Amino acid sequence: MEQVTVENVQLLHAKNDDHGGVVVELEEHMDSDVFLTLLKTSLSEWTMQGKKGVWIKIPILLVNLVEPAVKEGFCYHHAESDYVMLVKWIPETTSTIPANASHRVGVGAVVLNHKREVATHHFGLYYILLLLLFIIILFVDLQQMLVVQEKNGPLRGKGIWKVPTGIVDVGEDICTGVIREVKEETGIDTEFVEVLAFRQWHKSFFEKSDLFFVCMMRPLSFDIQIQEVEIEAAKWMPLEDVAAQPFAQKESLLKYITDLCIAKVERDYSGFSPHPVTSGYIYLNKRDLN
Repeated sequence: MEQVTVENVQLLHAKNDDHGGVVVELEEHMDSDVFLTLLKTSLSEWTMQGKKGVWIKIPILLVNLVEPAVKEGFCYHHAESDYVMLVKWIPETTSTIPANASHRVGVGAVVLNHKREVATHHFGLYYILLLLLFIIILFVDLQQMLVVQEKNGPLRGKGIWKVPTGIVDVGEDICTGVIREVKEETGIDTEFVEVLAFRQWHKSFFEKSDLFFVCMMRPLSFDIQIQEVEIEAAKWMPLEDVAAQPFAQKESLLKYITDLCIAKVERDYSGFSPHPVTSGYIYLNKRDLN
């Protein structure tokens, strides 16, 4: 039976995640009443431990366990062909559990021959993904960057200063979502400038792919007010100090970000700015286009 014993109390077997929660992956058959008893006991223990989100992965052959979990306050998060993922937010605070993956990526090929004739094709290959934001706010005059230390996640407690990050909500544009995320985490008002770069990463969140957009922002205010639930600290930091962190020297993504900032400040690197089209925005290098 998938359970553990803590001080003679049987609990469901769970693994800690990086954000103060737990993940339960059920595999063996279990009677619904037995599961309900273990779930109630486990929830009490996890509440005392200060856990936040509780994820329960239920395979299709154990569908009988869905109903008792739902009656204990669990909601559907997402489902695949062979399982359903349920989730419950324990604290009496606003849930920070991200929504299910909601975007897809299409690729369009533009092929030029030597006569500059164009052949185009839209490939029918899509990835279900999460749309993530990597936010850069650079006060160019002083070359200072807005950076944070996180209370949750893999960098928690490591003393690493990084740029604010976040997830775009369903139906939200990149240029709108990034402004919201900065405001929520640091209290700073900003104006979207451009996308400097993006990264594609597979098997990021429950086997989903994600796109990670690096966005340049212009600050409209400067007094920091941190979001205490998710952010440990925030400050304006000289760009060279951000780049000098050992983590920034060895971690390729953060190193690229600082290199992009230097290129933007010193060599007028041009990214992709949003321009309205009938179906939303197209992000392009307007300077070179003109």
